[in-house]
Formats: sequence, structure tokens, C-alpha cells
Amino acid sequence: MNNPPPALQLQDVRLTLKSLAGPVDILDGVSLSVPAGQTVAMTGPSGSGKSSLLMVAAGLEKPSSGKVEITGTDITRMGEDAAAKFRLGRVGIVFQSFHLIPTMTALENVAVPLELMGMADAFDRAEKELRAVGLIQRTDHYPGQLSGGEQQRVALARALAPGPQILFADEPTGNLDSGTGSGIADLIFGLNAERGATLFLVTHEEGLARRCQRVLRMADGKVVSDA
Repeated sequence: MNNPPPALQLQDVRLTLKSLAGPVDILDGVSLSVPAGQTVAMTGPSGSGKSSLLMVAAGLEKPSSGKVEITGTDITRMGEDAAAKFRLGRVGIVFQSFHLIPTMTALENVAVPLELMGMADAFDRAEKELRAVGLIQRTDHYPGQLSGGEQQRVALARALAPGPQILFADEPTGNLDSGTGSGIADLIFGLNAERGATLFLVTHEEGLARRCQRVLRMADGKVVSDA
């Protein structure tokens, strides 16, 4: 029986952006492999490249060179539409700033990716996900009517609703107070473990990083430690 491919594989990934002062190397030859089901934290100082690495790994930013594979599929040269279609049902993403659609209710926000996948029971599944994050009483509320912690719970429900194989989380507790952030972290790890997804977490919080099976540290666009 063949072993499954890694959930995430990066080979010599580089990202160079233009600036007024000339080209800036954001990622400098990053290679790593994340087995299916592993929980990984990416840490490092501000400006080290960790959020840029997440964007490239999730297919939201194209690397300047190198290769990115998600569950064995090379996404490096996919166009924007093809990459978005590929991510549906495979990749979930939770951002620090929630990225909810302000004109949609919590239920509608969670249902969006399910509707894009053509699921007939999108709203039933969205309701189930909101129940899982403790927000069944807030289904008809708009993001502006929710606290930061509640908005992040909706964002988490939306990310997990399609049953992704890998969940990316970029500073998911960064905009929340410590108590609320701790609750969100418990939800992320609890729901992720329950569903067996791979977790790739960017954080500056050492306590959050230690909850992961593996901790990577970045500096100057490179992975400088892997433990």
C-alpha cells in the first residue's frame, strides 16, 4: 500500500518583490515537507517571512521560483481561477482579520464555500458548523453585530465547513484579547483533531506554538530551526 503524499511540500521556494529601493527577497529558498495530519507552527519575528510563506503555501501568492505541492498536486503554475477551484474542499484558511463578507449573515458566510462546491445542503451544513463553534444563536447576525471572537468563530466555521485536508491559520488570535484568543485556539485544535486535518499555523505566541507537534522558526526569509 502506497503512503499518502505529504499534505504540503515546498521545494526551494523563493519570493522576491519589487520596491522603490530595488528587489526585496521575502522568501529565500524554503524547502519543507508536512505529513498529512501533522500540526505545525511557524514562528519568527515580524518581517521574517512567515505570513508570506503561508500565503505561498496556500496558493494565494505565486512564488518567484520553486515548487509548492498540496496533497501531491503541484499548484505553482496554476492560474488564479484554477488555484481557487483546487483549494475548494481541500484547503481552509483562517486570517487574523477574519475576512467575513459584511453584507452576509453568519450563516450565509459559512455557506459560501459550500454553495461554490455545488452542495444542495449548504445551509444545513453551515448551520451544523456554527453549532460546532458555539454560535447557533447568532446565525442571522451580520459581522458588524458580532464581537471579534464571534467573527473569528464564524471564520473558523467557514474554513472547516468544506472538510479541508489542510487548515492554514495566520495569527488567528492576533486581534483578540487573551481570554477570547485562548478559546479560539482551543476550538482550532479541538475541531482540527476531531477531523484529522493537517494544521499549518503562523503565530508569534510561543504558548500557541507549543501546542503543535512541530515548531518551525523563520528569520530573514529562511527556516532556521525545525523541532
